[in-house]
Amino acid sequence: MRAPEPFEIDAGGNYPVRGEAFLADVPRGGIVICHGFKGFAHWAFFPYLARALATAGLNAITFDFSGSGIGPDRESFTQLDAFANNTFAQELEDVSAVTGHAKGAGWLDETFGLFGHSRGGATAIVHAANEPNVNALVTWAAIARPNRWTRDAVKSWRERGYVEILNSRTGQVLRLGTPLLDEVESLGASTLDFESAAGRVRAPWLIVHGTADETVDCSEGERLHERSKAVSTLRLVFDANHGFEAKHPVTEPSPNLDVVVRETVAFFAAHSVRL
Repeated sequence: MRAPEPFEIDAGGNYPVRGEAFLADVPRGGIVICHGFKGFAHWAFFPYLARALATAGLNAITFDFSGSGIGPDRESFTQLDAFANNTFAQELEDVSAVTGHAKGAGWLDETFGLFGHSRGGATAIVHAANEPNVNALVTWAAIARPNRWTRDAVKSWRERGYVEILNSRTGQVLRLGTPLLDEVESLGASTLDFESAAGRVRAPWLIVHGTADETVDCSEGERLHERSKAVSTLRLVFDANHGFEAKHPVTEPSPNLDVVVRETVAFFAAHSVRL
């Protein structure tokens, strides 16, 4: 595996998309990796997964969504206005921009695999439902519904113009503005109906979810599987949490993380993800 190749591209947002390609010595496929809410490409298991894919002969493209809030150092939440105004629509634009750039660079063929964790899993599902060039999909702990707030929380959010989000890793209190709320309320039954999108996925799909997920209950993985069981395989990991016990940075993978990484790499390698 070669050293990761960095890139920076404009996806139409206020900030660029920054990422890197983990390139296999003799590539036979390519995978795009989407992080989740409050996540970033350098967090915990994303580099570990990318290296495992590249070692197995699959180019792995990781990136920070332009609305992630992560700054140029690729670690710190310094672009707070970007975080506050991020939407699913912008994330979908980012995925399209990254795949286009990766194809132009020769890292991906016209067909490729797609990976997503948590909220990034939902973004990956919608992209895969709409783009026939995705020929293998893996999601970990993906959300099955966009509206995740109580009525009282939404009322307070509207009145204040923002909701406060604690980042437990840094201790920062981040503000999330109303663009995401507006989007979910207007498109939650159409464009952002993740269960409906799951039913339109045609690529082979591995759904991985921990039974002790404290953030996204494993019933959401079961619902996604129910809507897509013609193409999906559900893998419930007993007693695993939302991050499969990964620590940032990963120096030694947890047993659960080791298992799901190996199964994910094997799934992508087995499902026609070839250059």
